[in-house]
Amino acid sequence: MLNKIASALDVTAEAIKNFSEDGDVFNIQHMQGHASAGSSFNQCTFNPLDKLIEVMDENKKLYERLLASEREKIEILIQQQNS
Repeated sequence: MLNKIASALDVTAEAIKNFSEDGDVFNIQHMQGHASAGSSFNQCTFNPLDKLIEVMDENKKLYERLLASEREKIEILIQQQNS
């Protein structure tokens, strides 16, 4: 699951495991595609866990709107049957 989250956030799973709340910016170690390049450090200006929670909240809101829409449809059908 951690690998899927890391992939969605375009960070490494190791970066999430080693995340520290010491500041808004943390280092992510990216492994280069070829061994001779070694690794480099990039600054990331967001907390991947905050981003995950944000996406989950958006999904929840979408689900709630869908549910409300379905309830409205049911109410309309019930009113049509009673008429």
